[in-house]
Amino acid sequence: MAAEAPIKLFWYRKEPNFGDALSPLVVAHLAGRPVAWAHRGECELYAAGSLMTMIANAHAEPRHDGSRPVIWGSGMMAPVSSGFLANVRLALLRGPITATLLGQRAEGYGDPGLLAPEVLGEAPQRQDRIGVVPHLSKRGDPALVAALADDPRLVLIDVTAEDPLNVVRQIASCAYVFASSLHGMIVADAFGVPNTWLDPSGNHGAAALKFYDYAASVGRALPAPLSVDEIGAAIRAGLPETIGHAAGVSACRQALVEAFPAELRAGQGAFAATRATDGFGLRAEEARASGYEMKGLAR
Repeated sequence: MAAEAPIKLFWYRKEPNFGDALSPLVVAHLAGRPVAWAHRGECELYAAGSLMTMIANAHAEPRHDGSRPVIWGSGMMAPVSSGFLANVRLALLRGPITATLLGQRAEGYGDPGLLAPEVLGEAPQRQDRIGVVPHLSKRGDPALVAALADDPRLVLIDVTAEDPLNVVRQIASCAYVFASSLHGMIVADAFGVPNTWLDPSGNHGAAALKFYDYAASVGRALPAPLSVDEIGAAIRAGLPETIGHAAGVSACRQALVEAFPAELRAGQGAFAATRATDGFGLRAEEARASGYEMKGLAR
């Protein structure tokens, strides 16, 4: 039998960022098919990322061939006009804020990063360390450097690392995480690692919206973010040992599996949803073997 053609997926790759780099791995995992990066004018699918502005701009007009790409798990960075919706297909949105701003109603939501545990295929042993996962723009922040030097338990987790699954592994092995990276927070939630939101100011415009969108999707209370300077005081006050929104995380993971476009699965559905929800199916090595390579992330 001839190998199936790669799924044409768009993901943001102008800057190295493990959250964006997870998108093809998650899609390959669920689909059981190769995945290849494609321009917005040619792609079949949008998945992880705050891509809605780019999607809206690319699909303001119908494609000449009449094709409509699927949106599965994408969200907003900032409000956009909903006029493009006639030219795409909505399978699932990241969260209810994105849905409301687009004038949509939905029963389920989910960010594809919540499926990182299935893609990783292992449960790293927790270590007595506290991960700090800054947005890629904040890695050299002097306040962050000072905080890391002040407590040997604090470990910097670099979201620009070449292998996104190694970033996932580092987050999953922490006892606690502080994150100004959205997918740092999402992956921590996916593994049940308690975590605190760090101030995203300066990451980019409207930096907070995507965090509230995600938090609302899993029913997570999200107090005002801490500054890096407040990490030490938070540790001394005592850190939670569990997350209080695990049921919401599970519901979103189920919604992601159920909403994944059946026509994009290998053999149009041969990869059973029950396998995915039970944590079986393609592991990272199999995803790579199916056609997705880390070197495909070349900027």
